[in-house]
Amino acid sequence: MNRTTLSLAAIATALAAVTGFATLTAPASSSGTGADGKPAASTGSRTRLPVERTGLLCPAPSDSEVADTTYTSFTPTGTPGTSRPADGAATSHTTAPRADLYPAATTTADKPAPKDKKQTPDAKATAAKPLLTLTQPGKPAGLETDSADATALIGKATGAAAPGWTTQQTTTVSGGDGRGMLGLSCPAPDTDLWFPGASTSAERQDYVHLTNPDDAAVVADIDLYGPEGELKSQLTEGVTVPARSSVPVLLSTLTAEKATEDVTVHVTTRAGRLGAAVRAAHDEQGSDWLTASADPSGSLVLPGIPADATSVRLVAHAPGESDADLKIQLAGKTSTVTPAAAQSLHVKAGMTAAVDLKNLARGEAGTLLLTPSQPGKKSPVVAALKVTRGSGDNQETAFIPAGGPIGERATAAGSSAKGTTLTLTALTADAQVKVTASAGTEGGTPATKTYTVKRGTTTAVVPPTPTGLKGTYALTAETVSGSPVYASRMLAEPEDGIPMFTVQPLEDDRGTVEIPTARQDLTVLTD
Repeated sequence: MNRTTLSLAAIATALAAVTGFATLTAPASSSGTGADGKPAASTGSRTRLPVERTGLLCPAPSDSEVADTTYTSFTPTGTPGTSRPADGAATSHTTAPRADLYPAATTTADKPAPKDKKQTPDAKATAAKPLLTLTQPGKPAGLETDSADATALIGKATGAAAPGWTTQQTTTVSGGDGRGMLGLSCPAPDTDLWFPGASTSAERQDYVHLTNPDDAAVVADIDLYGPEGELKSQLTEGVTVPARSSVPVLLSTLTAEKATEDVTVHVTTRAGRLGAAVRAAHDEQGSDWLTASADPSGSLVLPGIPADATSVRLVAHAPGESDADLKIQLAGKTSTVTPAAAQSLHVKAGMTAAVDLKNLARGEAGTLLLTPSQPGKKSPVVAALKVTRGSGDNQETAFIPAGGPIGERATAAGSSAKGTTLTLTALTADAQVKVTASAGTEGGTPATKTYTVKRGTTTAVVPPTPTGLKGTYALTAETVSGSPVYASRMLAEPEDGIPMFTVQPLEDDRGTVEIPTARQDLTVLTD
């Protein structure tokens, strides 16, 4: 009988390489000490390694004949916080760096492949051929299309292209239904997602786009919650999303109840996983993507309210069994203050509540903070902001969901030479943040600048741009000191007097996985 001894670290490394998101936690505390407060033994230490595989999903951008969409795919160089395990397990990637975006099929209609090769081809005919490929970390890859038949995209990255990989999808619709600038950082697949800020009102046409990246069909349940609780659904069997396909669902068709201005959408899967985002379009206030809120929590941060916002509406939902009483604060240019328009918000359990925060910005960019009114009562909530710029017939709307901190590193791709604003907020301590502008998709030399952000304040800056920039580029923010830091990136592009814009929060790119470093005798007995 043969005996084979395997290292626990080696096994964990293999799991991390396969899953891209596995985390194995050792017995020691996060501070590296044991339960007795003494330094942890080698069996309790941990190390971080770069992920080997990751995925994301971009929804179908628009069916408008006057839509122009740009994709920017980017992976930052290096992986912060990684090290070599004590047993010598390799930290280098075992596969060549590569990130591909493939077209997904659509269940709404069979559309022939367009003749122009720049347009998005039929998914069934070219499922094995990527539309956009990135092979070099640090150098973004770009794709443009003006096709009304553009499909959703399914992305996967391997090797050194996986840690921190992101793709920005930005669409400009110059007129007609859905006019506006719609942007999002294509999300990773998930099983449980919340979207406060949606609507079933007559002025809004909100579609939730569900994209399945895998080879088996997925059934999704979509629940809607308004100011009086859950809306009675006409959907009894769930929504089936075929393998490697995308399905858009008009929210107003899911319920026969009266139209509701403020709705929270809850998407869950019975098995498998999906990418989801809500495309919200208002008859007079433009359109944008509403992405998922941070997971339900007693405290939330909503970063990046523009300095010239003319209207800000907070929408929150309490998914638990307890009401939530929230204190509302704004981290502005010089301090954190309580808005005069609304100091608090009461959210009943299972219901959605909203409040207009009039004259919130007052010419200064800011970040909204939600905390329990009573520190001992932390009822979980999800939240998002509906932000409007302009007035009268020249209004444009964007959404800012609650998000997480940038952690060690976060990236927003698809930035442009003009109209890009970066917002940084430090909550508990003064912070320093290093911001790197990558090369452009068609050329340019990277540039870096470090910013200091005072505790309890928000700093809005025009970020560095690559020297000799051609095309779009990516912004990578790294915490030097003073975490947690929250950030967002705004893109703005005026069109015929309409201040079109879109805002994307920057969150930790989760480019590493934690594994134990200790060797443990996991003996495998073989004949």
